Amino acid sequence: MPSNQTSHNDSKCDSHYNPTIVPALYFLMFPIALLLNGVAAWVSLHLKSTSTFVVYLKNLVAADVIMTLIIPIKAASDLPVTGTKNAVRSTKDQKMNNTVSNITKCVRDTSITAVVFPCLYSILFVVALILNSLAAWIFFSIPSTSTFVVFLKNVVVADLLMTLTIPLRVLSDADGGFWKLRAFHCRYSAVLFYITMYISILLLGLISLDRYLKIVRPFGKCALQRVRVGQWLSAAVWVVMLSLALPNVILSDQPPRVSGGRLKCTSMKSKAGLMWHEGFNYFCQVVFWGTLALMVVCYTFISKKVYESYKASRSRSQAASRRTKAKVFVVVGVFFICFAPFHFARVPYTLTQTGSMVSHCRAQNAFFIAKETTLWLSATNVCLDPLIYVFLCKVFRKKLTATLCRKPLHKADRG
Repeated sequence: MPSNQTSHNDSKCDSHYNPTIVPALYFLMFPIALLLNGVAAWVSLHLKSTSTFVVYLKNLVAADVIMTLIIPIKAASDLPVTGTKNAVRSTKDQKMNNTVSNITKCVRDTSITAVVFPCLYSILFVVALILNSLAAWIFFSIPSTSTFVVFLKNVVVADLLMTLTIPLRVLSDADGGFWKLRAFHCRYSAVLFYITMYISILLLGLISLDRYLKIVRPFGKCALQRVRVGQWLSAAVWVVMLSLALPNVILSDQPPRVSGGRLKCTSMKSKAGLMWHEGFNYFCQVVFWGTLALMVVCYTFISKKVYESYKASRSRSQAASRRTKAKVFVVVGVFFICFAPFHFARVPYTLTQTGSMVSHCRAQNAFFIAKETTLWLSATNVCLDPLIYVFLCKVFRKKLTATLCRKPLHKADRG
């Protein structure tokens, strides 16, 4: 009798399952602390230990960095569970949500993704963290004298945040990974990963529009070329995208269910959550293809304008034209190669996730592998964006050279 009562109480607790806000607070704290302490560590390493005060500060920075690095583990361990039984839905709960149940009948084949992709993401993380930390260091020592610099600074922040979510993805995707960490990744880290990617995409679109107005219409008066407007536009992109992503966090309120020894992110979503997830993915498709179209149009007009100006000035137009086309090709080419394959693969994968498209288990696994492969390709953009900074931003290029060669930047080159 007491056993039945205990079981009844457990199921009652499961029905009122609501993840605590504490892991979310830790997750928000982690990127901020890592960024601030990373900069502090960078500065302290360049200071000479000329006094005990500096020595103590250096040790304090080292302690803070180590403490920051254990925050993701702390957040994962604080996920509210009372045992493995609470992580698995009862048969009654499964029948209440036929859509999710049908999706999870197929056991996901992770023989490739659980081994190969954690290694690839680990390499990507190290390279991206170095490049984007250096880019952030340089950009935030450059004054925001133009909308172009404002947009680039926001791209750096988005790329850096996306980079900081990669370790959680590696740990949650690894074979034998802790399922509580996987649940935390599904609800918080993965959402931030995707949303920062689309924030970066939108900002790259605004950069192409800014370059068009700067080069093709240099004497036209446009509010978009004002620094204050650029700051407001950047803030609007962040607020809108984060607001649209918030329901993905809120509606992932179901008890985690382990299927075939692995937790599927969709098992944590309610019916409303699955509907929002599908609708938001369609919105992201519009964002990407719309931005790509804008970039193609803007950079086509830019290359045409630059070619005409060189031709009119009777300079070596062929060499100038090649340089211009190279810049256009790098920006648009990197954007298309990184993001287009993922957006082709994401639609059928999302439809099988939400139950809108019924497919064989083998097809579901094929869609999953295609999505994971193209997603990694999209993530490589955080390593390629610094190339765009070097190609397009003269101030960044000069500051980078001055930093690497330890030469002072002349006042004429600032801004």
